[in-house]
Amino acid sequence: MRILPRVLTTVGALMIAGTGIAHASVPDEAVMFKNPNCGCCAGHAEHLRANGIKVKVVPTQQMAQVKLKTGVPAGETSCHTLSIGGYAVEGRVPFKAIEKLFKEKPKVSGLTLAGMPSGSPGMPGPKTGAFEVKSFKDGKATLFGKF
Repeated sequence: MRILPRVLTTVGALMIAGTGIAHASVPDEAVMFKNPNCGCCAGHAEHLRANGIKVKVVPTQQMAQVKLKTGVPAGETSCHTLSIGGYAVEGRVPFKAIEKLFKEKPKVSGLTLAGMPSGSPGMPGPKTGAFEVKSFKDGKATLFGKF
C-alpha cells in the first residue's frame, strides 16, 4: 500500500504542472495511469505520441483512487486516466478534443470518453459515429463536443 501515497502525490503534482508545447498550446508531456493488467491502453498512448505528446505510462492497482483524486464522475470512467497540463483526461479521448481543451482552457477538471468505444483512438473496430466527449467538474459531466 506504500505505492498509493506516491501515486496520489504524483497525480496531484501533475494536475498542476504544465510542460512544453505539442500542438498549439497542448503540453508535450503527460502521464497515463492504467491498470497493469490492461493491454489496450498502449494504443491510446501511441495516438497521443503520434501527435507530439511524450506519454509516461504508470501501471497501478489503485485506479479507483486515481479517478477519485482527479474527479472523474461515476459512470464516466474508462480503463485509464491521463494527467496533462492540469487536466485529467479519462479514456480514449481523441487528440482533437484535447487540442480544443487547451485552446479554450475552460474551468473544468478534465475530459472523458466513457467506456471503450469501437474505433476510438487505440481501440480496434469501426467507428460508428462521432464520439461524444464530455467535460467534467464537481462530479458533473456535460457535452464538450463531438469528434
